[in-house]
Amino acid sequence: MRIRSALAVAAAAGAVAVVAAPAQAAEYTSALKVKGVQYDAPGRDSNNCRTGNTKDEYLTIKNYSRTAKVNLKGYVVKDATGNKFTFRANHYLEPGDYVKLRGGKGTDSDAKNVVYRQNCNFIWNNDKDTIYLLKPSGARADVHSYTKARDDRDGDGYIKYHG
Repeated sequence: MRIRSALAVAAAAGAVAVVAAPAQAAEYTSALKVKGVQYDAPGRDSNNCRTGNTKDEYLTIKNYSRTAKVNLKGYVVKDATGNKFTFRANHYLEPGDYVKLRGGKGTDSDAKNVVYRQNCNFIWNNDKDTIYLLKPSGARADVHSYTKARDDRDGDGYIKYHG
């Protein structure tokens, strides 16, 4: 979401009034943003580590900078109730690069742009939730709230945020 202001100009009896329309909240200053979230893994939810589908629930984080390489170490992803994941290892995102933070257990891979939470519980609610991406300092890098009814018009369990 970008700050946008629309000016409405009304002329009445030779006078001109300028009215500012409400602006959306300012976007946080960060190269890293949430590109999208697969909040509802396809199929019936099962958090069984061996046969479940938590790996199919993921959050995509992208480096939108044109020049800066960003290390994810210390960044935190959390939901509205405080479930969280902290990137503990170095994971560098080149400009334009992305990483998928997946549920379940697996091997992190820079080559495949994937990091696993090493936890087989789902983090995102299927009806509504809030996604927080926090910088190592604790400052907000990006935040998005969603509801299934409002934001997932095609019902596929995926919501796209930044292009």
